[in-house]
Amino acid sequence: MTPDRSERDGVRARFLAFGASAAADALDEFGLTDQGVHPGLSALSGERPAGWAFTVAGAMTPYEGTGDPAKMRACAEIGAGEVSVWAGNGEGVCHFGELIALGMAGRGSVGALVDGGVRDLRQLRAHGFPVFGRYRSPVQSIGRWRVTEAQRPVRVRGATTRWVTVRPGDFVLADEDGALIVPGPRIDRVLARAEELTRAEDGVREAILGGMSLQECLDAFGHV
Repeated sequence: MTPDRSERDGVRARFLAFGASAAADALDEFGLTDQGVHPGLSALSGERPAGWAFTVAGAMTPYEGTGDPAKMRACAEIGAGEVSVWAGNGEGVCHFGELIALGMAGRGSVGALVDGGVRDLRQLRAHGFPVFGRYRSPVQSIGRWRVTEAQRPVRVRGATTRWVTVRPGDFVLADEDGALIVPGPRIDRVLARAEELTRAEDGVREAILGGMSLQECLDAFGHV
C-alpha cells in the first residue's frame, strides 16, 4: 500500500535525522552492497536531497524547436516529497537549472540528483533547492539533449559498480558524504536498521569523548 502524505513526510523526517553513511551500512547488512552513487555526483546547492525517486531519462540528439515538451510534462508530473533523478548520458550540456527547479519545487519536489549538467548555481543556492550533480555547464540542452521518458527505471553512475538502477519509488538520500539509493521494497527495513546503527554510534562517540580508547570501545560495542 502506498503511504499517504503524512506517512511519507514522517519517513523523510526519519531519514533526515541520520547520515547517508548509516543508511549505507544498513544496506550492506542486507546484502545491498552497490547502492552508492558515484562520488562524481556531489552537492551543488541546498542542503540534503532526500525523498522518493521521480525518474527522468533522456538522450543526446539534435532536434528542431525551442523547447522540450517531454521535459515539461515530466516536470508537471512530479509530486510532493519526490527527488527528480536525471539520467541519459548527456555530456557538456545542462540538464537542470533554476526554472526547472522552481517549477518542480512548486509541486512539492524536495531536490534533484542529476547524472549530468546543472546551471544557474547562484540562483539555485539563493533558493536553497537541494541539487546533486555530475558537472556544471551554462550550455542549454534545447536542441542537443531531450527527455525520452519519465517514471521508468533509469541508471546513474555508481560508486562500487558501473551503474546503479533507480526505480520510481526508491528513496534517494544524500548528504556531505555522498548519495545513495534505497530500493523501495527495502525502505522500511533499511530505515529502522539505520536508526539502530545511529543510536549505537552515538554510544560509541559518547564513550570515546568520555575517555575510552578505540580498543576498549571495540571490546564493549563490537565495532568502532
